[in-house]
Amino acid sequence: MPEFKNLLPANGAWKHDITNWLQEDVPAFDYGGYVVGSATKTATLLCKQKGVLAGVPFADEVFRQCNLECQWLFVEGDELDPSATGKIPVAKVTGEARNILLAERTALNILSRCSGIASASRNIIASARAAGYRGTVAGTRKTTPGLRRLEKYAMLVGGCDTHRYDLSSMVMLKDNHIWATGSITRAVQDARAACGFTIKIEVECQSEAEADEAIAAGADVIMLDNFTGTSLRATAQRLKERWAGKKNFLLECSGGLRIDNLSEYLCQDIDIYSTSSIHQGTPVVDFSLKIDH
Repeated sequence: MPEFKNLLPANGAWKHDITNWLQEDVPAFDYGGYVVGSATKTATLLCKQKGVLAGVPFADEVFRQCNLECQWLFVEGDELDPSATGKIPVAKVTGEARNILLAERTALNILSRCSGIASASRNIIASARAAGYRGTVAGTRKTTPGLRRLEKYAMLVGGCDTHRYDLSSMVMLKDNHIWATGSITRAVQDARAACGFTIKIEVECQSEAEADEAIAAGADVIMLDNFTGTSLRATAQRLKERWAGKKNFLLECSGGLRIDNLSEYLCQDIDIYSTSSIHQGTPVVDFSLKIDH
C-alpha cells in the first residue's frame, strides 16, 4: 500500500525547510543543551488529544538532523485517542539528551499542526460521506506562507484533496482576472494560449450566466462561488443538463464552507467542494516529549 512519506523526494527542498526551522530555534548558543549534556537518554513522544497522526516524515527528519533515532508505535494516518488515559505513547526517541531537547519543540510543532489539519480533513470528508456525497472535498491555496508543503501533505493524510498546489499547477481565473481582462471568454482564451492542453483552467463564476460563458469558452472547472444552498443545487442541475454531451467540465462549490454548514450545500451535481476551514485556524493536536526517568 502506498505511503504518504513517498510523496516527499529523497533529496527534496523540504529537508532544507527542516534545517532552517532548527536554525531559527537555535540561532546562537544552545544553553539548555549545555545544561543537560551529551549522555544517551530515551524519551517518549506522547499524544494528549484525540486526532489523526500526521507529519511523521517531517518529524523524522528533525530527529535525523539532530542525530536521534525514533521508533514509531503508530502508523501515519492512525486515529489516536488518549481519552481513556489522558495520554498515549506514540514513539520512542533515543540519543544524546541535548539533541533530544534540541529537536523537541520543532518536532512537536510540526506534529501538532499536521495532525490538526489531518484531523479536520478526516472529519469533514467523513461528514460528507455520511450525508451520501460521493465527490471530492478539497483544501485551498490559503495556506500559511512557508508551510504549504506541510499543510497540503496533512490534507492528504486526512483524506481530502489538495486542490491546486500553486499558481503554476492550474489556472484559476477569479473576478480580478476577469475584470482586468474584460471578459471571461477573453481570459480563458488568453490562458489557454499560454498554458496549452496539459493544464486545467478554472473560472470563478458569480452567476449562472457567467458559468455558461465559461463553459462555452472551454473552461475545465467552473467554480460557483458564494451561492446559497438552494440556488447552488438548482444552478448545478441546470448547467449539467444544458451542457450534457456538448462540453466536458467539472463543477466546484466554494465560499464559506465549514463542517457545520457543508450539508446545506451538498449535491451530486457538484464535483468538488473546496474549503479553507480544514487548514486555516484549525486547532492543533497536543503532543509532548518527555525524557524517561
